[in-house]
Amino acid sequence: MTDRIIDISDEPARLSVRYDQLVIERENQPETTAPLDEIAALVVSNPRVSYSHAVLSGIAAKGAALIVCDERHLPTGMLLPIAGHFTQAERFALQAAASLPTRKRLWQQIVQAKVTSQGKLLAELQGSDHGLFAMAKRVKSGDSENVEAKASKIYWPNIFGDKSFRRDRAADDHNRHLNYGYAVLRAIVARAICAAGLHPSLGVHHHNRYDAFCLADDLMEPFRPLVDKAVAKILTERGANPPMDKEAKAEIIGAIIGRLEIAGEFRTMFDIASKTASSLAAVFAGERNDLLLPEG
Repeated sequence: MTDRIIDISDEPARLSVRYDQLVIERENQPETTAPLDEIAALVVSNPRVSYSHAVLSGIAAKGAALIVCDERHLPTGMLLPIAGHFTQAERFALQAAASLPTRKRLWQQIVQAKVTSQGKLLAELQGSDHGLFAMAKRVKSGDSENVEAKASKIYWPNIFGDKSFRRDRAADDHNRHLNYGYAVLRAIVARAICAAGLHPSLGVHHHNRYDAFCLADDLMEPFRPLVDKAVAKILTERGANPPMDKEAKAEIIGAIIGRLEIAGEFRTMFDIASKTASSLAAVFAGERNDLLLPEG
């Protein structure tokens, strides 16, 4: 099976299903199709896109995600499959019963991996990790000293070579590109979580009564630099405040679906997200002690 991310944002379209194929119809363009089995995520932000019910049920039944965004490419909703594993009820129970020390240990590992990934990207793009490698080694259980936030204060002013940059989801600059990339990344991770029989709203660290994807927000943290690197490349090639167009989206998606190293093997983000989610299920079941995360 191939995993495809389909973005429908630039033009109005009508989506339907025919013979287990997603059918995309655009005005004055030839009809295009894609097997539902090959779709990992469908991203829609054009307000003039219409769906048949078969599209929504078919996407979910095949284990894919539908991401709905507003005109600024901020995600406003996500549709995920309701069932993803034959022992789902058992895994839900184990996930909900996870002890606080276990969750703190998991969050420590996630933060260590995130800060290390940020340090590697800074070293690659700016010639220095700015002390993030050392900070990653100091992360304690539950990140009790808030190293993640301290690292962010160093990371964001340096990653794009712009000391004035601040991460702000509502800002009308290259934060838009980050929003888009994180939305796609979040959907891939949430999809993997569901496939592993876990519930995406029961996080190990993130807890928000208004957030249905707290666990996805946890597990995606070490992978965010994938998006950051793509956005930095766009800025280098296209200058400050580049448009959020088809080329920019293709660059970001290409970075997300590239290959990463995990356990000595190079795999796609889809494979890695699946392995990470499965390793988390194994931790909850008492079958292993830590998460399987990329080396960076």
